[in-house]
Amino acid sequence: MPGRRTVLVTGGAGFIGSAVVRHLVAGRRYRVVNVDALTYAGNLQSVAPVSGSPDYVFEHVDVADADAVARIFAEYRPDGVIHLAAESHVDRSIDGPDAFLRTNVVGTYTLLQAARAFLTDDPARRDAFRFLHVSTDEVFGSLGDTGHFTEATPYAPNSPYSATKAASDHLARAWHHTFGVPVVTTNCSNNYGPYQFPEKLVPVVILKALAGAPIPVYGTGANVRDWLYVDDHVRALVAAFERGTPGETYAIGGHNERTNLEVVRTICAVLDDLRPDDAPHARHVTFVADRPGHDARYAIDATKIGRDLGWVPEETFESGMRKTVEWYLAHSDWCAAVLDGSYRMERLGVASS
Repeated sequence: MPGRRTVLVTGGAGFIGSAVVRHLVAGRRYRVVNVDALTYAGNLQSVAPVSGSPDYVFEHVDVADADAVARIFAEYRPDGVIHLAAESHVDRSIDGPDAFLRTNVVGTYTLLQAARAFLTDDPARRDAFRFLHVSTDEVFGSLGDTGHFTEATPYAPNSPYSATKAASDHLARAWHHTFGVPVVTTNCSNNYGPYQFPEKLVPVVILKALAGAPIPVYGTGANVRDWLYVDDHVRALVAAFERGTPGETYAIGGHNERTNLEVVRTICAVLDDLRPDDAPHARHVTFVADRPGHDARYAIDATKIGRDLGWVPEETFESGMRKTVEWYLAHSDWCAAVLDGSYRMERLGVASS
């Protein structure tokens, strides 16, 4: 495909990955190879808007399968990798850490080894090749009442999820410094937006409120997160992939610190406006026992990516949350499809510490 660079997007049927796929295919500058194992959180309906494009290919592959990953590198000869495939729900990592070790650690290792072998066989590609490793701010642990995570914050993961992501970050760094794989790493704050699997806070609140069911809030709802609209995150990832310096890390945040209770009340207020017949939706808020090891506060200082790559978020918390609620109201078919399986929005991660 002359004029098109080829990029592998791992986890491209998931929440953030599908947003990256839709963005890249719509831009018509890349041939996108979506590599996804289609676990419970992966759904091809999330990439249906671009699935008919000649710039899009889907490969049903587990990133921890070394033979399958090697075949993909050999067949498509990519110009880069945007690595998003991950188990990402803290509650699930409490109940079953094994899957997190396989995907987040072994899967990242497998991809890095495949990229290393590919570039060794074809060293002329090395200068233009990029391996974008997408990670989370949760690897840094919990903040106090003040301060922000930066690229220099020491790692202090507190959950099985964040521990496996921290391990994957260290692998990515080591494969760059030891083997010369041109790795760029990003650590983002909490994402929200369309196509998010309904186990995370925002879609849970929306769907529970619409159903008139209790809206669970952990503890007192005082835990603070920095909220990042998914399309803003995608633009940051593309900037890091295209212009980031190998060996560097970029912290990505939405500049929107909110307590969980504030998030819930904001969503309920938007629903009150859009579905006034069922107002007030906040009457369904129910406080439940906190989860084990729940980090108190996350917040990102995104100065570096703004200074070096010119990225700033476009959405405010209020505008992004309204777009998100409107999308879920308009896509009840997608919600029904992804919930037509083993998960029924029950609470996870209640194992004792």
